[in-house]
Amino acid sequence: MTTTPSPFDNVSIGPLTLRNRFVKAGANEAMCIDGKPTKALVKHHQDLAAGGVAMTTVAYMAVTADGRTLPNQIWMRDEVLPDLKVLTEAVHAEGAAISAQLTHAGSFVTGLKIKGRTISSSGGFNPAGLLKGNFFCREMNENDMQTVIGDFVRAAQLCREAGFDALELHMGHGYLLNQFISPLSNKRNDEYGGDIENRVRFPARVLAAVKQAVGDDLAILCKISVADGVRAGTQVKDSIVTAQLLQDAGADMLVLSGGRNIESTWFMFGSNMNREEMGTVLKAHGQKLLAMLVQAAASKEPKIEFKELYFLENSRQIRAAVDLPLAYVGGSKSLENAQQLALDGFDCVVMARALIHDPALVNKFKSGELKQSGCDNCNACVAYIYHPDGTWCVMNPPNEPSLNRVAASK
Repeated sequence: MTTTPSPFDNVSIGPLTLRNRFVKAGANEAMCIDGKPTKALVKHHQDLAAGGVAMTTVAYMAVTADGRTLPNQIWMRDEVLPDLKVLTEAVHAEGAAISAQLTHAGSFVTGLKIKGRTISSSGGFNPAGLLKGNFFCREMNENDMQTVIGDFVRAAQLCREAGFDALELHMGHGYLLNQFISPLSNKRNDEYGGDIENRVRFPARVLAAVKQAVGDDLAILCKISVADGVRAGTQVKDSIVTAQLLQDAGADMLVLSGGRNIESTWFMFGSNMNREEMGTVLKAHGQKLLAMLVQAAASKEPKIEFKELYFLENSRQIRAAVDLPLAYVGGSKSLENAQQLALDGFDCVVMARALIHDPALVNKFKSGELKQSGCDNCNACVAYIYHPDGTWCVMNPPNEPSLNRVAASK
């Protein structure tokens, strides 16, 4: 006798068992100081754990100082361990697991000046780095690749020491590993360029090395894009091959997202950015030039209307092509959505905006108090990655400023 899968079922991912299928997505919190988590970040993730998620994801933990996109983001070194332990212990106290999203910006460094050229799959002009003088990037060679692999492995080992339950290797959205996968960045003509099998080769090497180093103790996830959202970028057929190759390289689960930070944010969020709120926040904090660029970018975007489960058709194609666990990202905001995803064979339901709006949403789904998130997808919360108080939903009271001014262990 078969039973209908439920989003409240336990689920196993590698060595990890989650209490249900709901996961908080990695989404830049802006709750770090001097490359360390703040007390605000601890509260943010502890509230999510208390609110019922099975696992919460700490966004954008750079594997090296030069791997940051913005200056205050966490970057992995021994010095940060006491603060990370406070964070993981707070989440575990509420009965949830915690995942570290590990990444390297490559050429996508928008908030700090890098000595020399930024690294990427290919060299050339680097529009993402203009505001901070990172005008050019250089093509990585084998020595660079070995160095970056070592950086990921060392960061993974530190995460294990800090008490994380899972790692999410970020291979989407235009960061370094995605700069290999996407033809928008990768113009190489060697064994790391050309067809999709070659373009996935380096990210798969990173995954295999991390898996070998810590895979017995931590679940190893990879976040990939189901498509770049523009004609010259990856399409779902490329993402199917990417998923198959990462399965072969040892991934315990793939987190299916989409889009790129520069070329297609509208595709990533299933709706247009809130350029007005973004401009207001940036101007208020001395970033008028960036605000002007953000406004200019708005004029080039297609106008789209938000719809729930906007990556579902692409994600279903990937689901049919691989056997490993898959986590769905993209417009899930109701209990009905979560039930549909479970029926479609997705192992986890990953949400960001709906949980920023209400960290207790999962408990409210389970109790019957709510069936639908109150998030209206205005995308104003995205603007607050540039705010000193951290990301918050504008429908809620603002964050307590003092919590974001001191490291977690202070």
